[in-house]
Amino acid sequence: MREIKHWLDGQAVSGTSGRQLPVWDPATGEQQACVVAATKAETERAVASALAAFPGWRAASLSRRAEVMFRFRELVDANRKEIAALVSQEHGKTVADAAGEVARGLENIEFATGAPHLLKGGYSEQASTGVDVYSIRQPLGVVAGITPFNFPAMVPMWMFCNALVCGNTFVLKPSEKDPSVSLLLADLLRQAGLPDGAFNVVQGDREAVETLIAHPDVQALSFVGSTPIARAVYEAGTRAGKRVQALGGAKNHMVVLPDADVDAAADAAVSAGYGSAGERCMAVSVVVAVGAVADPLVAAISERIGRIAVGPATDPSAEMGPLITREHRDRVTGYLADPGTAEVVVDGRQAPIASGPGFFLGASLVDKVGTDSALYRDEIFGPVLAVVRAETYDEAVQLVNDNEYGNGTAIFTRDGGAARQFQYDVVCGMVGVNVPVPVPVAYYSFGGWKSSLFGDLHMYGPEGIQFYTRSKVVTSRWPDPATSEIDLGFPKVR
Repeated sequence: MREIKHWLDGQAVSGTSGRQLPVWDPATGEQQACVVAATKAETERAVASALAAFPGWRAASLSRRAEVMFRFRELVDANRKEIAALVSQEHGKTVADAAGEVARGLENIEFATGAPHLLKGGYSEQASTGVDVYSIRQPLGVVAGITPFNFPAMVPMWMFCNALVCGNTFVLKPSEKDPSVSLLLADLLRQAGLPDGAFNVVQGDREAVETLIAHPDVQALSFVGSTPIARAVYEAGTRAGKRVQALGGAKNHMVVLPDADVDAAADAAVSAGYGSAGERCMAVSVVVAVGAVADPLVAAISERIGRIAVGPATDPSAEMGPLITREHRDRVTGYLADPGTAEVVVDGRQAPIASGPGFFLGASLVDKVGTDSALYRDEIFGPVLAVVRAETYDEAVQLVNDNEYGNGTAIFTRDGGAARQFQYDVVCGMVGVNVPVPVPVAYYSFGGWKSSLFGDLHMYGPEGIQFYTRSKVVTSRWPDPATSEIDLGFPKVR
């Protein structure tokens, strides 16, 4: 059985705990590899390695750090097919979907190469007589990232690119469900010239996470996962005195107004609801159909579902792959087995591939979902699209704003005034106008509101630079010694 290793001090290292975690092939249902979960000592070794590398990497010039990121960008680009294939092999998403993930990761590397500009401070000459004041941004030290299974390449790059280029060193704890790509990225960083120890990977589970949270040398934690765990990581990390950004779950609403183009809205709902088998925190999971648009919209979505090609990543015609594990697939099907008063329009359990090997489930559509049902409340994280009917625009907005989550939302309309009012009214971190998955480009920042984010800074982009640095203000004077005197009064600024 293939063993997926740790990455410590610039090289792959076998685990020693003997505690094996399975890595499945979601398309066949068979185990393809194992992870030996890191011990506390192995996780502490990763932190020690990063701590030892920090002084030298921090002292590297901004030009040098940016040069490493430029080289890393070229290496990721040159190896994008291999990275995408590895993601598909362990996650199950189609190769085209995995390639899109790598492309969005590349955008974040490109943003990080601008660190010489992004880390510029401010300078005020003659703030007081003979006194200058300036601000600088400095790295935190050792920082850690805990990443989810659904984007094993992109989400780590959301974190470590900015962290490293700011002068920090990094410890990554990837998902144990699809961990191999983390080692490939680590090796590409090594090839790009990153010093040994500046980037480490510990494979494992809760034990590794708890060790990173408690470790006094870890200054900051970035996390992406479910809301209960995000809340727990945030609370434990902040109690330990760390800076924490913890991105949680979502229940993204797509509001469709009566004037919307039904075909365009249906295309968008299918694309955003079933892409990556719904295993995206920015997937559309609720369509809010306003007024008379509901019936034609449900019919249009239903018709399109029948044309989705579901299959393994090895099938070049496949548009949607399996879910990550059997347990997760069975959890998702539970919502279809007990829809309450809602109407299951398309049942993915009846798709032929759902009865074969692997963790497949066909795209599913459930209409007339009540807001008090589990179908509406829970983050299902699978290919199940719920339709909630609303009579008015105000009712639709109230649905979005009353929801526990505030990650992403979208509105489909041809009315510019309505769209502008929606982006003003809605209580949510990311908004799309006729864009169903409004993931910001790399030079903005990603993150939701309410129970979708714990912490005050979003991920990647300018706020990512802020998260991985702290500001220092220097007040400087070079007086003539002959003019020195004792003055017990309050410092003068005029």
